[in-house]
Amino acid sequence: MRFDDTLETVLASDLRTPFGVQSAWRQLTDLVGRRRVVPDTRVLAALRDLRGKVPATVRAASARSLEYANPPAPLVRLFALDDAAVAAPALRSARLAAAEWIQLLPDLTPAGRAILRNRRDLSPAVQRALESFGPVDFVLPDNSPVPVEQEAETAPAAAEPSLAEADAGTFEIAEVVARIDAFWRKRETDPAPMAAMRVVEAFRFETDGKGIIRWVDGVSRGPVIGISLDAGDARVDGTASGALRHRAAFSHARLRIEGESDAAGDWLISGIPAFDPASGRFTGYRGTARRPRPDERAEPPAEGASHAAADSLRQLVHELRTPTNAIAGFAEMIESQMLGPVSAVYRERAHIIRAQARELLGAIDDLDLAARIDSAALALIPGRVALRPLLESIAEDLGPLAELRGAMIALPIDDASVVGDRRAVERLLSRLLATLVSASAPGERIGVYVTHEAVDRVAIAIDRPRALADYPGDSVLGIDDERDDTTLLGTGFALRLARNLARELGGSLAIGSDRLTLRLAASVISQVGQAHLN
Repeated sequence: MRFDDTLETVLASDLRTPFGVQSAWRQLTDLVGRRRVVPDTRVLAALRDLRGKVPATVRAASARSLEYANPPAPLVRLFALDDAAVAAPALRSARLAAAEWIQLLPDLTPAGRAILRNRRDLSPAVQRALESFGPVDFVLPDNSPVPVEQEAETAPAAAEPSLAEADAGTFEIAEVVARIDAFWRKRETDPAPMAAMRVVEAFRFETDGKGIIRWVDGVSRGPVIGISLDAGDARVDGTASGALRHRAAFSHARLRIEGESDAAGDWLISGIPAFDPASGRFTGYRGTARRPRPDERAEPPAEGASHAAADSLRQLVHELRTPTNAIAGFAEMIESQMLGPVSAVYRERAHIIRAQARELLGAIDDLDLAARIDSAALALIPGRVALRPLLESIAEDLGPLAELRGAMIALPIDDASVVGDRRAVERLLSRLLATLVSASAPGERIGVYVTHEAVDRVAIAIDRPRALADYPGDSVLGIDDERDDTTLLGTGFALRLARNLARELGGSLAIGSDRLTLRLAASVISQVGQAHLN
């Protein structure tokens, strides 16, 4: 629907009744606050016209509903210049550019600026601008009402009064400017010693049932409280949001906190879901955060560029899959002599073409999976997956490859069940085992071990082939895959894909010196959580 149609639909409601007015106000503020409608002059004029007819309690409720929705600057200004109950939610969580904050500050009440002083995520420029209002904010204001039209004036206009106003003494702007200049000159010539900011390497947190952090221990609360694990919060990557959708555990999700506090910077967060023992209702996450090591990259990629590249790759994958399927189909027709008698030599060649096309289709599927993960477009349906029968099926499919490499797969005796999308879990284990078997040497044994590390966690350890011993730790993820690698896309790509898919499933992949350990959520928690969902 076009904007004009949307606005006309909202304003076409019966504005003669209080219910119609309040409904129009709620719809407009929600559309603008969630950036579905551009806050141009016409929209803002409509909101100002409605505001005087809407009770303050309704306006405050609208502001609270958008507290973590990142509303645009014009709507933040509209809320911020309203009553204190309306302004407080907007000022507590709004994320504006430094220039937008500095333009808004002169129009705020001292109480509004006091709210901003308690925030620790504002830029140094905004904090300096707030400090400049110190003397003014401690002067008792008069009781004369401020006209509504005054809120449209910008900070430069407020800073340039006419000479008549200055002579009349209604606003001693020159004195205020002089005090500000004197404050900064004194600070530059005699700077106060700054206390060294403590270095925080880890903290704990808890979220509510919607994934919003409500409790923090070990770091400043202000910058962290209110961060959401949902996909709408750009500070957290898709690993946590994917786990939240499925009520699954997650580990090493990326988090970035802006500002100058001890919480600022990059973090890797992990969390386990919590459920009400009585009802089975999901109540949130209990988690930890730590600073990334130098070899770990914690900053999230640029969202626009990442999604554009992933969409381009998915289009390429689609264009590759169609002709590859056609080649495989024609090769199968020749091999089975569906078009007439064919000599044994050509049937053998057709068999080779079909096998290579099948391998190419597997690589195309891997590229498509990587693109879907990168663009947060992977759809997962959680369920209970038994590992033993799944591993037996995968080992049977990999039998010819293991025979070709002269290796063997040793399956575990114990069984366990995990929670996750069955096809994704099967794909993860299949690609992981196929990659390790491909790198094995004659006579090697690839053992698979399944254990319960905790009530909510299953560990699947797989022996690491000797051929990968020259790549310690995570360096195996960067193998260039030149000579002896029999996988089409390379061992490094396959292991990186497996690690990313494990994260999407709410688990992790750790690469040790002797084994690779895949950790997934146990199905016990899944059953408790699904009891509520169903």
